[in-house]
Amino acid sequence: MISLGTPYKNAATKLMLLGSGELGKEVAIEAQRFGLEVIAVDRYAHAPAMQIAQRSHVVTMTDPIALESIIRKENPNFIVPEVEAIATEVLLKLEMEGYNIIPTAKSTFLTMNREGIRELASKELGIPTSRYFFASSPEELTKAANHLGFPCVIKPIMSSSGKGQKVIQSLEEIDEAWNYAITNARGDAQKIIVEEFIEFDYEITLLTIRHSKGITYCPPIGHIQIDGDYRESWQPHPMSEKALNQAELIAKQVTEALGGKGIFGVEFFIKNESVIFSEISPRPHDTGLVTLISQDLSEFALHVRAILGFPINKIHQIGPSASCAIVAEGTSDNIQYVGIEDALSLPDTGLRIFGKPNIDGHRRLGVALAIGKSIEEAREKARLVASQINIIL
Repeated sequence: MISLGTPYKNAATKLMLLGSGELGKEVAIEAQRFGLEVIAVDRYAHAPAMQIAQRSHVVTMTDPIALESIIRKENPNFIVPEVEAIATEVLLKLEMEGYNIIPTAKSTFLTMNREGIRELASKELGIPTSRYFFASSPEELTKAANHLGFPCVIKPIMSSSGKGQKVIQSLEEIDEAWNYAITNARGDAQKIIVEEFIEFDYEITLLTIRHSKGITYCPPIGHIQIDGDYRESWQPHPMSEKALNQAELIAKQVTEALGGKGIFGVEFFIKNESVIFSEISPRPHDTGLVTLISQDLSEFALHVRAILGFPINKIHQIGPSASCAIVAEGTSDNIQYVGIEDALSLPDTGLRIFGKPNIDGHRRLGVALAIGKSIEEAREKARLVASQINIIL
């Protein structure tokens, strides 16, 4: 029998978020629906999840001493990583002592950089992936690019939201791509991955939930990325039964190898009916923001239910749905939003403003949501909602 406590009491059930952005904020909301005490941790103050958590801490999460200190101080029942840039050696150590890392410390360690997860998928599990090499210098990058051919894709081994990612067309771009990847990488690893460029028909995210009763899949999510950064997503993405079954089988293989409970965002390229594994996140996925309107239980609700050991039954699809990221560029620590009433004048639409405290460059600040009679209509409505928001910096 699962027992949950009450916030601020001795028997409180405490959930610590390591990373407190927009995805963490939605996890915090769902955790608080069950009366959990949420502690939000991030590298900067007033992050979105911090604004609603019972407590928050500003910590350099790549600093093992600082990270271990705050975890031991709070002694949470659940530790939920929301970003890649974490001193994972601390999580591995604490898990051995009995701390509950979601989904596991191993999964966080392997997926925090592209080297670990790609080697697991390709070499250990024999799952189809794009051809790839790792490079630790511009010279090694040149050799790898020549072997793979052009165009090819350059990525830091550790980054998020497409930072540092570049498609190069010739050897003349090698030095620029190397510097761009290393400069925009998280952590201090001087290493990149060079991938074969795949002419895919489409790409999907398959949200895969490991829970107390087994594995459940959400309908596939189609998405558009620009420079590796999510801009639009929709659900359900149409695909053949054969391709979907293959994607589910691969998702099961990878998530079983990683273990633990919770939601995983598994990304695939689809060419004809061939399914090629791309990446996996052991946490809610940004393309899954569409589930805030497309399902009765969002990816965040599903994640929290799985974490707590609650059963997950049938997930009800509400209808063809879409999301469109609201992105701005500039510098400000006093962001304002105008036009919300116009944005929400369309029926069957929604909006989330993340409440990020500042912007310095390019940043996702919100998401528009819509339901339509078709995917095309839903996407058009979501884009229209997003276009109505005027961001004043």
